[in-house]
This record gives sequence, C-alpha cells and structure tokens, in this order.
Amino acid sequence: MKVTIVETNPYPAKIGQYLDLTVQVENVGRERAEDVEIEIVPEYPFTLDSEENAVQNVGALAPEKFASKEFHLFVDKNAQKGVRTIDIRTRIDKSSPWSEKTFDIRIGTETFDSKGTVELAEIVSSPEVFMPGDRGTVTVTLKNTATTPTVTIDGSDYDTNARIQVAVLRPLSEEVIVLDAPYEEMGLLGPGDSIRLTFNVMVSEDANEGTHNLELAIEGNSFDYNSRKNIPLEVDSSNVKVIPSKPLKLVNGEATLEFDVANTHPNELNSVSIKPEAEGVNFYPAEYFIGPMDSDELFTIEFDAIADPASENIGGNSEPINLSLSASYSNGINKHENLVSNLRIQPVEENEGGSSGLLATGILIVALVAGGVLIYRRRQQKNR
Repeated sequence: MKVTIVETNPYPAKIGQYLDLTVQVENVGRERAEDVEIEIVPEYPFTLDSEENAVQNVGALAPEKFASKEFHLFVDKNAQKGVRTIDIRTRIDKSSPWSEKTFDIRIGTETFDSKGTVELAEIVSSPEVFMPGDRGTVTVTLKNTATTPTVTIDGSDYDTNARIQVAVLRPLSEEVIVLDAPYEEMGLLGPGDSIRLTFNVMVSEDANEGTHNLELAIEGNSFDYNSRKNIPLEVDSSNVKVIPSKPLKLVNGEATLEFDVANTHPNELNSVSIKPEAEGVNFYPAEYFIGPMDSDELFTIEFDAIADPASENIGGNSEPINLSLSASYSNGINKHENLVSNLRIQPVEENEGGSSGLLATGILIVALVAGGVLIYRRRQQKNR
C-alpha cells in the first residue's frame, strides 16, 4: 500500500483550530487487498476529534486502484509555529501487520516586510486535455511582478522580494486527485523572477467531460500577500475514429481494404496504430503504425486482405465475415485503445474470363476459320 496526504485544510494548519487531513491509499502491488484499513496516530500538538475515528476501513482494493479517507484533528492553542510530524499506518487486512509512514505538517506562517507580489503567469497541462482515467501534470509559473529592487511606502523603504512559503494545489471535486504534497519554503523571488511548480494529478475513470477547476493556494510574505488562483483542467473522452472509406468486399478471396482514421480529440495523440482482425483472413501489414496525429487530422490507410485457404468459414461461403479494428494510441503518458467491432466483409465470387467467355471466344474462332475455308474454296472454284 502507498499512503499519501493529498490535502491539508487549512494549509498551513492554524493554531487553535481544526485541521482536515485527506489521506489516500493506493494498491501498488499485483494482488487484490481484501480489507484495507488506515490508522492515524496523532501526537502533540494534534488530537483527534474522537478516538473512535482513529481507524477507518477502506475495504477491498484492486491493484492500481486507490481510495481516500478524511480525518479531523485539532491543533492545540499553545502550539508553536513550525513543522510537526504525524504517523499514518496502513494494513491490507486485520491479520496483517501495520505499515507506518511519517508525514510533516506545517503549522502557522511567518510574516515578512518584503513587498514583492506573486502572480500566476502561466498554466500548462500535460496532456493538454485529459481523458477519463488519465494521469498527468499541471505546471504553474509564479512570477514576482515587482519591477524595482525597493519601494518607498509612507517614507519607509522596503525590498520587493517575494517569498513563497507554501503553494498547494487542491481539487474542488472528487473527480480530480492531486497526487503531490504542497511545496514549502521555495525561497526568494527577486523583482521579475519566476518559478515553475509541477503537480502530478489524476482524473477518475468516471469523470464528467468539461472543465474541472482546481485551486492553487499560495502563502506569501504575509497574510496580505496570500492568494488563491483558479486552475482549469479540461477533460474530454473523444478519441480515434476508424471509418471504412470504400465497400468492404473480398473478391475471389482477395481485397484491398481502405479506412479513414481521424483524431477527434482536442489535442495531439501519439503512437497511433490500427490493427484489423477477422477469422479466416490474413492482413498485410498486420498492424498499420501511423504515429502522431494532430487534432482533427485525417489519415487514410490500406490493408491487403487475403482469405486463408485452410479456413472453413470462407471457401464457397457468401456469408459476411466479422471484422474488428483496434485503434491504440497515447494521450501524454496514458495508453488507450478503442475497438470497432460492428463491421462486415462481404465475400464475392466473380468470373474473370471463365468458361462462358472461353466458349464464346472458341465459337468465334471456329466461325472465322470456317468462313476462311469457305472463301478459300470459292476462290479455288473460280480459278478453275
């Protein structure tokens, strides 16, 4: 089990107030865990709202699946500002031993006289548009908007450095999960300086299409310079479409099948390949590799289809053959596959100059020869 604190609210924790911890556990093994439990072991200055809530049951967890639980803690009113630790334990069932991990929890913020202001300069998502179930990153660029080293306010001089004490990305719905802990003590940003922060995120498999908003909370020089920024994340399930571009016919056991492949997703997809399958039919190439495809790009591909002589399903049979096409591709680091399975290949037997044609040709030749003999004999009679 991999355990992570995915959200601390508020962050940093406030002295004399309640703190909500969202703890995520993920099954990174190869076997199903049948009865997963999470236990939080708080020490001063943290206390649980109720000792009965120290252990929470997650239940069964399949490989590569995750679940989260929320714990409510109180921060003692006499706590000091700084970083404190808390232990979180997990086990796969009641007969297994606990596995423990220690996490840092920040309490309170410092106040500085610097007057630099941190602003959100850029947001980059990778992939640009997520599909349900995708993992990726959100990278934000923070910039100190000051233009001079110092500023004078009410007759006093202040430096314009900006401090980023804490930066945390929080999802505003359960359909998006942030996998990283908050950034802490990022140091000073001088006038005009910038810094990039990257957060790993995951979209749930049942996420709705559209824009999902996340919140970037920044603790700056002081309370007056704290800010919250909206971070949009786009989710779209559109994918690679494969459409026949001419009739699917197998003439005398052979055909050249043509398909249009279209990327209907809003951003580029990589490693696009198409693989056909039909019982009793061999395809060349066995798989067509296209590579990267831009959004709305259309690519036309061809397969040579040849009936397998040993197949009992084709020889002398005019019944349609079931054809399936699988389209595999990557959206960022995520592998996807679509299956088109409602296609039919119609076998057709055609006479290519067969017995009837040969018979007609033979009659014509015989007629011409007979006519020639007749003309030759008549000429001989005249010459006599």
